[in-house]
Amino acid sequence: MRVPSRHTLWIVVAMLALAFVFFRSGLDFGYVIPKRLARLAAMVIGGVCIAWSSISFQTITNNRILTPSIMGYEAIYVLLQSLLILIMGTSSLMVLGANSNFLISIALMLAYSWLLHRWLFRSGRNNVYFLLLIGLVLTMVLGTFTQFIQLKISPGEFSILQGFAQASFNKAQAPQLLTSALVVAATCLLALKKLPTLDVLALGREQAISLGVDYRRNVQIQLALIAVLVAVSTSLLGPTAFMGIFVANTAYALAGASRHRVTLPVGCAIAIGIFILAQMAVEHVFNYKTTVGILVNLVCGAYFLALMVRSRGAA
Repeated sequence: MRVPSRHTLWIVVAMLALAFVFFRSGLDFGYVIPKRLARLAAMVIGGVCIAWSSISFQTITNNRILTPSIMGYEAIYVLLQSLLILIMGTSSLMVLGANSNFLISIALMLAYSWLLHRWLFRSGRNNVYFLLLIGLVLTMVLGTFTQFIQLKISPGEFSILQGFAQASFNKAQAPQLLTSALVVAATCLLALKKLPTLDVLALGREQAISLGVDYRRNVQIQLALIAVLVAVSTSLLGPTAFMGIFVANTAYALAGASRHRVTLPVGCAIAIGIFILAQMAVEHVFNYKTTVGILVNLVCGAYFLALMVRSRGAA
């Protein structure tokens, strides 16, 4: 079966974007279309973050059923929102504002990532699987603590908290979009210079070292870049759970090559296309009776289960 080229894939995404902006808009350039353009910008930024971070993370872990969420970034985000609502109540939305909440969330997740990496790599440990194990344990602990906090808040506050715990494009505002775009652009430009090294890391630790790559240092750099992308995506959209697994594995299947210069653009196009389709379904099919997060998690979660069953059967 012939796979579509990268250019064809991006043309399809561009057509979906135009359909999303103008379908049933009434050509209302005063309200409807600007709002949709803002949501589209959030989709593009979030799609790039999710695809780039997931593919890079699977490369350095050499595992195609893992995503950066296993490191606890999303758990930290939900915990922060729970603490803010517990301490300040619903007034936290007015006291902090969307922009301050956005920046605080990014800063906290980056601080968590820095402390985690500094502690694990400080004494010469460079076992990525030990890092994953610690991240998984911390995710469970943080999740349990978050559930304890949620039992202390009122039902009204809990409903507001659920809005932060689900992926949504309606939360993004112009200042957040501008800040996110600048941070993601700078991160991706830096990551582009590291793509040849990332291709070597995909060969495995021993092979990378034998080819003269400083494995420990480059893994740390990649984890730092991934942390920035995940922090921006989660703060801008909310948790996305299994989407990274679906995007990464679909990109591998469609790219027809293992080089990251090919798989990363394909993954970004797939992620953006999924977001656009999900948002259009929410608006025009389900009439806002469901959310993008529910649709994405349903489809990508089912794919994850199918991938696990198929992998087990192949083994």
